[in-house]
Amino acid sequence: MYPSSCDTFVALPPATQGQRIVFGKNSDRPCDEVQEVVYFPARDYNAGEKVECTYIEIEQAAHTNAVVLSRPAWLWGAEMGANEHQVCIGNEAVWGRESAEDEEALLGMDFVRLGLERAETAQKAVDVIAELLEKYGQGGNCMEDQSGFTYHNSFLISDRTEAWVMETSGKYWAAEKVGDGYRNISNQYSITTKIDKEHPGMREYAKSHGWWDGKAPFSFAETYSFMTTARIEASGSRYCEGRNLLERSKGHITAETMMEILRDKESGINMEGMFMTTGSMVSVVPTDSTLPGVHYFTGTPDPERSVFKPFIFVKDIKQLKQTSSPCYGPDDPVKKMPRFQSKPDRKHPLFIKHEVVAAIIDSTKDKGKKIMQNMRVLEKEKMAEMEKLLSSGIEDPTSVVHLFSNSSQEELSVYSNI
Repeated sequence: MYPSSCDTFVALPPATQGQRIVFGKNSDRPCDEVQEVVYFPARDYNAGEKVECTYIEIEQAAHTNAVVLSRPAWLWGAEMGANEHQVCIGNEAVWGRESAEDEEALLGMDFVRLGLERAETAQKAVDVIAELLEKYGQGGNCMEDQSGFTYHNSFLISDRTEAWVMETSGKYWAAEKVGDGYRNISNQYSITTKIDKEHPGMREYAKSHGWWDGKAPFSFAETYSFMTTARIEASGSRYCEGRNLLERSKGHITAETMMEILRDKESGINMEGMFMTTGSMVSVVPTDSTLPGVHYFTGTPDPERSVFKPFIFVKDIKQLKQTSSPCYGPDDPVKKMPRFQSKPDRKHPLFIKHEVVAAIIDSTKDKGKKIMQNMRVLEKEKMAEMEKLLSSGIEDPTSVVHLFSNSSQEELSVYSNI
């Protein structure tokens, strides 16, 4: 199987403009799937409490961080998101020698949310995911249907000072620390011989299966993937195209640079077709801990025809209603056994309006051009406002409590004026 879905990027000083970490991800999913942007505040829990993830129930942590997530609306976890400590995580589907499990366990998207809820640093998130992977495993259908579409996962995780790539195969995993420069992941194993953390039985398992002779330098990608190093380095792949786009901008990578990369259709990073980019995220996190991180989300398909709207963690944020899908509770077909017997309408208010506007952009040249111009004007205005906060800090936190919700409302106003 040749996977074609998703790309995640991170750039760190000196590749970025200023002392900032810039994180970005496109979530490429089935074209009819709705992706919502939701917020959950920090919470404390009693000993023995459980949390119901997409398919299975696990032990809850004593404390969970505040998180903002971009997720397929039918599941518990997330494709990408950030927490109040400025940790950002995105995941990718990977396939290798080990078959992905049909048996329901934790999805890669569940690990994204769990890592954000339970970790204050990128390295801690690696540890959290590793511990949960060992205890509960990964597996289960990754689409809202009866296709049985399964995969293993890789993760790109960043905080204010560093980033980590973590790649998994069953319960085995390897992690690589990224201290500066840039890094990207796609739908293939990319960790070679630079391994900074690993499952203690990873090498022995590979050796026992004849994948590694125990003498040659150990490369996780070469050992656990069907793809050879030559395949990984092959020109034309999205992994290489993404790396090239980062390379061309190194030294001055900004939020705008990352948005341009996520909007790039020629490379395939902005995907079209049956699998398409259904949601996008860009985060800008200063290394100075006194300054806020700004997390931009589209909440709508195709970043080229979407507005990146800013979110900042402060107290008293409420749920993001314009990008929250309907909740069906215990009657949700995902929760009822057998699962996926029907598919309810999960469109949130922004998605509904955006869908109409996208059709106009496709069908009416002049009108579509005007809409796109207005969308870009709104986005640039928001980015200019955020630049002031990123440079000088926030004097009045109450001024940004409704930042994302107000930005979503302004986007809806742009659509209403067509």
